[in-house]
Amino acid sequence: MAREQYNADSITVLEGLEAVRKRPGMYIGGVGSKGLNHLIYEIVDNAVDEHLAGYCNSVWVTLEADGSCTVRDNGRGIPVGMHKKGISAARIVLSTLHAGGKFDNDAYKTSGGLHGVGSSVVNALSAHMDVKVYREGCIYHDEYERGRPVVSLENGLLPVIGKTRETGTRINFLPDGDIFEKTRFKAEWLKSRLHETAYLNPQLSLFYENKRPGEEENLTFHEPEGIIAYVKQLNAGKSAVHEPVYFKGTMDKVEVEAAIQFVDTFEENILGFCNNIFTQEGGTHLAGFKTKFTALINTYARELGILKEKDANFTGADTRSGMTAVIAIKHPDPIFEGQTKTKLASADATKAVFTVTGDELQLYFDRNVEALKGIIGCAEKSARIRRAEEKAKTNMLTKSRFSFDSNGKLANCESRDAEKCEIFIVEGDSAGGSAKTARNRKYQAILPIRGKILNVEKASMDKVLSNAEIRTMINAFGCGFSEGYGNDFDLTRLRYNKIILMTDADVDGSHIDTLLLTFLYRFMPELIYNGHVYIAMPPLFKVIPRRGAEQYLYDEKELERYRKTHAGAFTLQRYKGLGEMDAEQLWETTLDPERRVLKRVEIEDARMASEITELLMGSEVAPRRAFIHEHAGEAQIDA
Repeated sequence: MAREQYNADSITVLEGLEAVRKRPGMYIGGVGSKGLNHLIYEIVDNAVDEHLAGYCNSVWVTLEADGSCTVRDNGRGIPVGMHKKGISAARIVLSTLHAGGKFDNDAYKTSGGLHGVGSSVVNALSAHMDVKVYREGCIYHDEYERGRPVVSLENGLLPVIGKTRETGTRINFLPDGDIFEKTRFKAEWLKSRLHETAYLNPQLSLFYENKRPGEEENLTFHEPEGIIAYVKQLNAGKSAVHEPVYFKGTMDKVEVEAAIQFVDTFEENILGFCNNIFTQEGGTHLAGFKTKFTALINTYARELGILKEKDANFTGADTRSGMTAVIAIKHPDPIFEGQTKTKLASADATKAVFTVTGDELQLYFDRNVEALKGIIGCAEKSARIRRAEEKAKTNMLTKSRFSFDSNGKLANCESRDAEKCEIFIVEGDSAGGSAKTARNRKYQAILPIRGKILNVEKASMDKVLSNAEIRTMINAFGCGFSEGYGNDFDLTRLRYNKIILMTDADVDGSHIDTLLLTFLYRFMPELIYNGHVYIAMPPLFKVIPRRGAEQYLYDEKELERYRKTHAGAFTLQRYKGLGEMDAEQLWETTLDPERRVLKRVEIEDARMASEITELLMGSEVAPRRAFIHEHAGEAQIDA
């Protein structure tokens, strides 16, 4: 029995960086493309910390032809002197978790890399890392393979390989293919991150170079206007209600900087940063800003007579309707939730942002009454539409409130344990029929939809809520939705741990996936952020050799590989749709948790995701056509 085998010998101690290699997701969020690019961000963040300390004004980031990445800065360089542990401080920093200068407030007043694990984690997850430190007139060298040093120290110190007048650090690393699913960095994500960093640091220049064959590119990111330029860029092509509002202030050593502009849309786009780190899930700094801004607008609306005594206050969503804002704080000792720093948890950030926002915006509004009236006008429009849509929403959803089978098509599962349950959104009645027969009835629900659902990016709220397919999905999931007004989304009410889009393995199937993802992203983004949305991977082919076992192949590339490696004759069966599979085939290829392949939907960059969704699914044709032309070579066309 397992209990009898559990003794002192069962306890494993992971030495050095082995813990990182064993559980990389704890440090970089995962081993997919998101985690892969995070390696670059960790090293860049260290360079930006040197800038924040006042010692660096340039950072060079290069995607090398061999698949590695090089990050070079002109800061002070990692200290190379003898550490009290008896070896070079640089070796300690690069090969020991929780070692670095970020724990000493004298070395860095503010920093994004506070856990002291950034460079050492990158080292642990790289097949090879080469380090050069330019400091005190010398070039010092160190080198590692999978986190283990391969350069011998000289009396405990790094060897000197040359002389220099420069200062700074140069790190080149190649991700380990044994750790990561893919080792090709996402160039677009990296460029977006570097541009974002330039907006947040107006005195810093970032130089990007891509040397990968066929992608050669050189760009410079330098934004002397800072976050004001960032807000203007986010609002490009939209009609602004007023010029950007900028303010800056400090409270209890927390520096607060913000830029705000309202446009004539009903969307809210607020980006939060702490020590240059984008807090994708928000946190205490944004909570402080939103609370104070809502209170201010309601106070001014009553002072100006726009809200009467009998009128209810504007909601927070009303006051932020049409707002684009960048809220960036510098904190000497921030608390993040997790190493990947997606949410700020520092309680004092709430008070600092609340106070600075109140003081500075009062001064601005008192001097710029017309801008204030324009902002309150946006809140008035939002409130009117909210009340009308809340009424429409109530009328539409209460007709079949929480009815599992509002259109007679949902085949629900028997279990009510949401952690174990999953729902398949299936294209068409034919595939739906096969799926209902093939599924595990205890845990798997099947919801067939009729063709291509409404494109919610182009539709008004009343049209969205009157769409039968969308209403059925909202009711089936059970957690409400968070788009627009009267937000009633509650993740704890979700009935299925996995929401799986299961469409044909062709262009039409991909289009339906795109429409469904647009709906989920705009109306239930929390489902994606919390890892509940998946895309099924049904096979495109089945090969039946004269000798040997039958095989399912999932795309043209797999078929090409099969042709090259299989010597004998075989029969090829192509599945034009899921409906062509019988129940047994559908189970063993797409439904069976032991054998199926699922792709989990993730969002790396929330700003970019929103922009791309608007670009590809919105009403403007010209930008979409330009995007398609630019990326046509990346498309995989179904034969």
